[in-house]
Amino acid sequence: MGSSLESTTPALEAVGVSKSYGRGVQALTNVDARIEWGRITALVGPNAAGKSTLIKTWVGFERPSAGRVFVGGIDPWAERGRALRLLAYLPQSPALFPEMSVEEHLNLAVHLRSAFSKSDAAGRLKQAAIPMGARVRDLSGGQRAQVALAVAVCSHARVLLLDEPLASLDPLARREFLDVLKEAVQTSGIAALLSSHVVSDIEYAADWLIVLGVGRKLLDMGLSETVARHHVVVNGDGDERDAVARLPGNAGLLVRSAKEGESIGRRPTLEEVVMGYLASGRTEVYS
Repeated sequence: MGSSLESTTPALEAVGVSKSYGRGVQALTNVDARIEWGRITALVGPNAAGKSTLIKTWVGFERPSAGRVFVGGIDPWAERGRALRLLAYLPQSPALFPEMSVEEHLNLAVHLRSAFSKSDAAGRLKQAAIPMGARVRDLSGGQRAQVALAVAVCSHARVLLLDEPLASLDPLARREFLDVLKEAVQTSGIAALLSSHVVSDIEYAADWLIVLGVGRKLLDMGLSETVARHHVVVNGDGDERDAVARLPGNAGLLVRSAKEGESIGRRPTLEEVVMGYLASGRTEVYS
């Protein structure tokens, strides 16, 4: 994929995307999103917020009921093969073959992805103390996740779609993976979309934050701007019209500023901003 295209076309784009299922289940409602190159974008939301559904529309596993999605300008439903050549997708429960060894999985990746580097993947797994000859059925859940992560990152795809891949990893393994991800994005200019519930991981690695709630986009903002554009007020000092939501535990009212740097109360933590928007998705205080 040429640099001229990457300078003008987003890595991932959703335009007015809605997705409904039978019996009136609405997973996504008119979602617009633009994921840029050279950036790690965090996708946050409660269970059933539509995060996995949105990711699967970009992979071509789900077809939007309305609107369109694009991968590097390519419609993954109309031209799935072209779109998939740009993507590496890692779900929370990776699809590995229990009877195959770790090395056999790497050999399979070599066959399926011409850009896959077996040596890079093997080096990463050696650092994680995962034997190449071990069968997947004998690995722990965290080790299986490490194998899948190595395959995804070392495929050298231009876009990484990571749907809560860190859930089964211990804190050290999570941090090591995030370091690899950050280096890949910074050195190669690829794009990564990371779905996660762990705010500390997001704060450590991400550049941009999208929050979904009940299938709707609630927040879409750079991480530094996210904190600068919000504040927490107490004792009724905030303007209720700008309120996002009441924070749990009577910690105050999260308020969104009209401009960056404006301050009424104290500066929130990123976790408080995320908690406020998740609460707003339930109460529909913010629209």
